[in-house]
Amino acid sequence: MRRMRSASGVFCALSVLTLTLGACKEAPKPNVPPLTVALVPTPSASTKYPPPMTPTRKQDLVETIHGESVSDPYRWLEDSDSPEVHAWTEAQNAHTRAVIDTIAGRADLEREVKDLLQIGYVTAPAIRTTHAGAKRYFHTKREGAQNQPTVYVRDGLTGKDRVLLDASALSADGTTAVDWWFPSMDGQLVAWGRSESGSEESTLFVRDVGTGKDLPDHIDRTRHASVAWMPDGKSFYYTRFPEPGSVPPGDEKYFSKIFHHVLGQDSKGDKLVFGEGRAKTDSPSVSISPNGRWLVARVHMGWDKSEVFVKDLSKGDGAPWVAIAENKSAIFEPIPRNDRLYVLTNDGAPHYKLYAVEYDKPARSAWKEILPEGSDVLDDVAILKNEIVASYMHDAATRLERFGLDGKSRGPVELPSIGSASATGAWDGEEAFVTFTSYVVPYEVLRLDLRGSKEAKLEPWDKVGAQFSAQGIEVQRLYATSKDGTKVPMFVIAKKGLVKNGENPTVLYGYGGFNVNQTPAFSARALASVQRGAVWVTAILRGGGELGEDWHQAGMREKKQNVFDDFYACAEALVKEKITNSSKLGIVGGSNGGLLVATAVTQRPELFRVGLSLVPLTDMVRYPHFRIAKLWIPEYGDPDKSEDFRFLYAYSPYHHVQEDVQYPSMLFTTAESDSRVDPMHARKMAARMQEVQKDPTRPILIRIETKAGHGAGKPVTKLADELADELSFLLHELGAM
Repeated sequence: MRRMRSASGVFCALSVLTLTLGACKEAPKPNVPPLTVALVPTPSASTKYPPPMTPTRKQDLVETIHGESVSDPYRWLEDSDSPEVHAWTEAQNAHTRAVIDTIAGRADLEREVKDLLQIGYVTAPAIRTTHAGAKRYFHTKREGAQNQPTVYVRDGLTGKDRVLLDASALSADGTTAVDWWFPSMDGQLVAWGRSESGSEESTLFVRDVGTGKDLPDHIDRTRHASVAWMPDGKSFYYTRFPEPGSVPPGDEKYFSKIFHHVLGQDSKGDKLVFGEGRAKTDSPSVSISPNGRWLVARVHMGWDKSEVFVKDLSKGDGAPWVAIAENKSAIFEPIPRNDRLYVLTNDGAPHYKLYAVEYDKPARSAWKEILPEGSDVLDDVAILKNEIVASYMHDAATRLERFGLDGKSRGPVELPSIGSASATGAWDGEEAFVTFTSYVVPYEVLRLDLRGSKEAKLEPWDKVGAQFSAQGIEVQRLYATSKDGTKVPMFVIAKKGLVKNGENPTVLYGYGGFNVNQTPAFSARALASVQRGAVWVTAILRGGGELGEDWHQAGMREKKQNVFDDFYACAEALVKEKITNSSKLGIVGGSNGGLLVATAVTQRPELFRVGLSLVPLTDMVRYPHFRIAKLWIPEYGDPDKSEDFRFLYAYSPYHHVQEDVQYPSMLFTTAESDSRVDPMHARKMAARMQEVQKDPTRPILIRIETKAGHGAGKPVTKLADELADELSFLLHELGAM
């Protein structure tokens, strides 16, 4: 409940790049080369890249901002509708294609990546009880050749899965996505969101589970929606963005509010329930108690603050919203039940606590502590009929523990290995379902039978990649010491018997922001790199939530430099441990992680040989003016404020590209349909680095998708092609292709 693996307003690179959604049909045996026999090829001395691009047109534009002269020679690349920008995009894509096509082995690598991607993904089920008392299990799965995940429904625990929503069948090219779905309480209907070309601009539909057909109802502007069904299945509460023209131009992606929809009625007449008068960057979500009495609004106000309000629907439409948590700089996650509201919070507890709140006694002094703060981070809870299954993070990996509703421990739940796990279950259920994965274990769902007093053990329920074997690969933890003495964990994935001679091609991945956790997960990108003889390293940087809210806040706003220093410390530790050297070290990150990579190569260019900066931010002076970026001001700061401008401009990578510096080889990626990070960031940064890079053996490239978004909903065929381009360039520069 506390944090999504991928924050709603920003791209969590690893989770998307591992393709964390699933599909239908039985999985074929994947043709995955044995990890134990991969050899590191000798870089081909005959590989010669085409000549660099002709420098991009510059404009003489210097502004004085808060007393600082700020140059912006590529401002014109911000205009996505400009014919000149379109022509520039075509030329850059052609050049990038020409460079990558010189790399021998790219086609073989694409096949390997595709095989790994086709292993797929499976999620734990959402459980509903029909009016007849039968259980229905809704879950998502993708495996085999499916481009997109399929939502299945299973009648009864051992029933056969049947297709409910097949996203792969929604478009010929596989670019139509099912963004989200919410079953009604009786399991008869499912509200679901559909978007095109990776835009995440959802339209809400309602599917009849029995017939498999959609009802006439459809509601647009439901990007990132939450839905709370009334128990009778005749209406639901949901979140929606404003209609164009009802807010100032450019604000259509803000001012989200909660509405009430009655099935069969025109959504234009849906009643506004919550959100009027709130700040435009406030993002509400909605939930409801199982009996339909208590409506709960949770307001996201940044990645370190939220508020919670409750409305008693038994008192009619005029009942007031009662504040449960308000005007506190802390995270509050509500979990409504019929008799009480559970609240998971880091208020006064950086590692989080769980409270129970009586609806008629909302004052903080009346809250009852159920799970106290501990040394590990309380990441999530599943609150069932008679007990709680809690997920904790210990050194960025998951452990599970069972508790009674009174908070007394009933013992740990043994997981298959070190990895990532989350638990879920029905509010009135006596079974829990655990999703598990690790760097070497594909996604699987395990069931925990909680009836009786016997010790509960995990039993298989569903999985993907049954034929996959990671023999010959090992994962270990290492630690680096950052500039200020902070201990920074790393996960190192490599073939067994790694020789520490300082010559191993190594890829360092990082994110470090938005309270997003980088816990172990099955990754086609990482495994494809290891198959080619490289070492993959995931750095657990400040700014994430792996070690609690203090860890997160130590990488925010004016403390953002800590994230970069942590990253450099990890790189230097890999060199010190003789795993690699700077000429064999590449770095990868996406979105906020793309900002990390762009900053790293401008602050410490000598430390790295190559960088992949994927869908990045790079202009931290102008970032709030584009797309949904005002939502990120609480995390980064506001450049319109003098005090914030100082620390943002101090590291803004676009503004710190220097003449007469040998930069690493670079590949920037972006997408024209990206509705989160504007592609202007990658365009401007690539143009600026191409201008100053004098070494033709270290190209600066940009790859711009013309029918894709920030990463969510990307089909497997497109993702395999993209990863093959990125990895072939990366690994070739490191001598592993």
